[in-house]
Amino acid sequence: MRAVVQRVAFASVTVDGNTISSISKGLMVLVGIGSEDTPVDIDILSNKILGLRVFPDANGTMWKNSIKDISGEVLCVSQFTLMANTSKGNKPDFHRAMSSESSRQLYSAFLSKMRQLYVADRIQDGQFGAMMDVTLTNEGPVTFTLDTRKFEYVTPSTDNGDRKVGKSSKTGKSTLTPDDPEIASEP
Repeated sequence: MRAVVQRVAFASVTVDGNTISSISKGLMVLVGIGSEDTPVDIDILSNKILGLRVFPDANGTMWKNSIKDISGEVLCVSQFTLMANTSKGNKPDFHRAMSSESSRQLYSAFLSKMRQLYVADRIQDGQFGAMMDVTLTNEGPVTFTLDTRKFEYVTPSTDNGDRKVGKSSKTGKSTLTPDDPEIASEP
């Protein structure tokens, strides 16, 4: 599953000229569901979104509070285009996106999980499969991309089940190199 998470002062979704959802201070979340995604991806993504510290504390110090800490709202919109492969040519390839009916079920389960983990009426959503007009005021701007299938700086498990994590240097590059046995053994 992929998500684009934006800290917003306001966001709304309009379908056929009618506003169907709107939030004030909180998070706007665009959600893409891939063909290989499972309920495990729902757990990972929902916990990450609700725990992501993208808001300042009472003193104005950034990166201290999550959506739960500020009692904010979340507006989720399904967006299969997040799963597009654009590496070849100019036409997006959507083969990585889950089929419509299966995706509808997984997206519904994602919303249920978000509501279960937080305050149900603070989780809003758009209209699955509809042509939507999304309006938002991005605060910051603060925008993050999340992907449950992309583990940067994490190498495969060792024999004892532990994961090895490379530390970032000041340049932002991983300290692990392709010569390291953990990386070299990747397929």
